[in-house]
Amino acid sequence: MKLKYTLTGFADEISADLTEQIEGIKRLGMNHIEMRGVDGENLIFHSDERISEIRKKLKDAGISLSALGSPLGKIRIEEPFAPHFEAFKRGVEIAHRMDTGFIRMFSFFVPEGRHEEFKGEVFDHIGRFVDYASANDVILLHENEKEIYGESAAECKALMESFYGDHFKAIFDFANFVQVKQDTLEAYEELKDYVVYIHVKDALTKDGSVVPAGYGDGHVAEILKKLFENGFNGYLSIEPHLFDFVGFAGLEQKAVSIRSEGKEKLSGFEAFALAHQSLMKILEEIGS
Repeated sequence: MKLKYTLTGFADEISADLTEQIEGIKRLGMNHIEMRGVDGENLIFHSDERISEIRKKLKDAGISLSALGSPLGKIRIEEPFAPHFEAFKRGVEIAHRMDTGFIRMFSFFVPEGRHEEFKGEVFDHIGRFVDYASANDVILLHENEKEIYGESAAECKALMESFYGDHFKAIFDFANFVQVKQDTLEAYEELKDYVVYIHVKDALTKDGSVVPAGYGDGHVAEILKKLFENGFNGYLSIEPHLFDFVGFAGLEQKAVSIRSEGKEKLSGFEAFALAHQSLMKILEEIGS
């Protein structure tokens, strides 16, 4: 099967420094970044001057943004919405400045066991986001995430049934579903018609720890195969979260080749390279 996709990733896991992010991405033959942060600060909080500098440096390196990896919608639902909506509008402005039409976002932290109680408020906030996105020609990508309203497949589907369209679509994150004990195969069946963007990381059900793609309980290979068979041709975004991963010896692939002997933890680049290597192994098997 011939696979159609664009590889991207959270390069701030390589380094907070933009030059090192670019060097790491280029070293792996990639030319897209899902930009979350530079210098330890999310892109939406940088000044216009710094945004211009970042844009120029990326353009000079031949790197494009697949999405603005914003923290929008990642506040407690009880917090005042007005200042957050101003941050949202700033995010939309920066997405345009950075020549990307995608903004990653969330559906608000909701107290445990009280999702139905706050559903109306969540949907009101998301509706305002979507209306503004529609008026300003950007696409919001909702990420499933633990402790927010849309942490389960059912809640993500409820959001999609209300707002899915040209300006609101779904990200599928394997590890985040595993960490809330959501079966990813069931989640795929619920959300397959809405997913346009994938966050590639895996996790173990027993303790929620993140592992390289294919080594956890996220059914990464099986779901990616289903997605491609269903016509997926979007972004695969590498999000390692492997800084403390020490299970090198248990991996079938020769992952130790990307690290220095004797080190107990991965460097940022080594973690990203391991995540990249694991994904590419899966893609080769699917495409063979």
